[in-house]
Amino acid sequence: MSKRTPGFERKASDFYPTPPKAVKPLIPFLKAEKFSTFAEPCDGDGALTREIESYGFQCVYSNDITKGQDALLRTDFNGAERIITNPPHSRDQMHLLIAHLAGIAPSWTLLDVDWWHTRQAQPFARLCTTIIPIGRLRWFPDSPHTGKDNYAWYRFDAQHKGPTIIYGRTL
Repeated sequence: MSKRTPGFERKASDFYPTPPKAVKPLIPFLKAEKFSTFAEPCDGDGALTREIESYGFQCVYSNDITKGQDALLRTDFNGAERIITNPPHSRDQMHLLIAHLAGIAPSWTLLDVDWWHTRQAQPFARLCTTIIPIGRLRWFPDSPHTGKDNYAWYRFDAQHKGPTIIYGRTL
């Protein structure tokens, strides 16, 4: 998934299952929000959903564009109190999803850290409440190496007013 790997062909629909290690640092923040239901509209193989549910949260909607459901066409996710997702990282699709999902419910989104430091992220800064850096991830379970990019959980909310809180690295 790195921009620095020559000749690397991306998987269709940016399908990279979320490593369980990415979820653990997010759990204290989710518990602090005191909600119980969430949606995962970019569910892929369900790895992220299963991991979040293992901490006691209930998924009330999960689907994926590869399963025939485009999250951009939905205006509700069965009343989910939060959206938690690892969206496609193709910038055009990712940007549309951030804006759309933040308008439905507060949304935790797994993105690369570098994105926040680009001009293309500026339109989304006003929606961003929180950033939790988690470091590098091992996207391919059989690989001895992590990726070359650092990741963070970003919380977006269309109702947000105020600064973005950025925490220190949690992994």
